[in-house]
Amino acid sequence: MPEFTCRLKQFRQAKNLTQEQLAALVGVRRETIMRLEKAQYNPSLKLAVDIARAVEAPIEEIFLFP
Repeated sequence: MPEFTCRLKQFRQAKNLTQEQLAALVGVRRETIMRLEKAQYNPSLKLAVDIARAVEAPIEEIFLFP
């Protein structure tokens, strides 16, 4: 069971970004975005903020922690 739910894929697709494009915008590898979308990776606060800014959505709507 994941420690959190990640809705990144929905927000990324709404901005018409590929995993590769989003990764380049936030300075990580595509694999990191892939793992985030599968809730297999818990992002750092900085990465979460960078992603939220890139997809123009609040962090708390992208990453849902119980």
